Amino acid sequence: MTMRAMILNQPRQPLELRELEVPAPGPGEVLIRVSACGVCRTDLHLVDDELPDPLLPVIPGHEIVGTVVACGPGVTRFAAGERVGVPWLGWTCGQCRYCRSGQENLCDRATFTGYTRHGGFAEMTVADQRYCFPFPGDDDVAAAPLLCAGLIGYRSYRMCGPGVETLGLYGFGAAAHIIAQVAVHRGQRVHAFSRPGDHEAQDFARRLGAVWAGGSHLKPPEELDAAILFAPVGSLLPAALRAVRKGGVVVCGGIHMSDIPSFPYSILWGERQVRSVANLERRDGEEFLPLAAEIGIRTEVEVFPLEAANEALSRLREGRLQGAAVLTMGLSAVSSQPSAPPPSQNRS
Repeated sequence: MTMRAMILNQPRQPLELRELEVPAPGPGEVLIRVSACGVCRTDLHLVDDELPDPLLPVIPGHEIVGTVVACGPGVTRFAAGERVGVPWLGWTCGQCRYCRSGQENLCDRATFTGYTRHGGFAEMTVADQRYCFPFPGDDDVAAAPLLCAGLIGYRSYRMCGPGVETLGLYGFGAAAHIIAQVAVHRGQRVHAFSRPGDHEAQDFARRLGAVWAGGSHLKPPEELDAAILFAPVGSLLPAALRAVRKGGVVVCGGIHMSDIPSFPYSILWGERQVRSVANLERRDGEEFLPLAAEIGIRTEVEVFPLEAANEALSRLREGRLQGAAVLTMGLSAVSSQPSAPPPSQNRS
């Protein structure tokens, strides 16, 4: 059996559409027929050579929704025919100080879907059963962005702490448009910041319940209790610090950010805090996915066929997406001979 997949051979090069052998699930793994996979800004950082030491060649993609078609030895959590979601965190050692202390997202030996293990820009993929989520429902395209934009957004949102009444979201894309709905549902006043002049994003934010939307160079009309930076732009951190009240929190929600410029201590003083978010924990999914179903989160998506992954990445890089991009796989795997062997899962 073979499958189509989009491969990153080297950073700063377009993904290549190839036909590969369908991988076999190992012990504790499930083979998944992918129906939809979101395109995340982390995929863009990978392609643009902004993340260190990726598996190469690698199949990107870590917002995977699909159906289990086969189980490896020892699989007990899932059976063939079940719908699952696969997130960024793909495996942890369970033995290091971080895993033992409940901080598996900081595990030094962790592997990550679509980065250091193959991901979902393919018709089929293999995943560790322990790091998959059961996924009830039937709208795979709408669900895909919840697996990273939703989960990392939710983790960033939790890092803001209790007592938040006014929340700023810098960069109104895939993650922000999901978390804005959570915040509005909880009665918080959302202030949305986008690229100056991006009136489409600002109108989008208002439609989702933001009380104010404007360019990232502006100060909001009221002090913020907390702000989340989803845009990977270091110069936004001082701007956010100026916007939050004393005792406020600024959370950096991305895996990569451009350099942060120097800023006066006075805008940090007053017990303001700056926090970063690294990866996600499985409990983030266990909390957020039921919450998303309860609230009725609506994801705004633009759909691309698998072979148009480079176009989706370009649109994301240029800021020409509203909401999230999602790849759909179309035809299932077909039986024929591969034109090339599958890339190795080993990081040699």
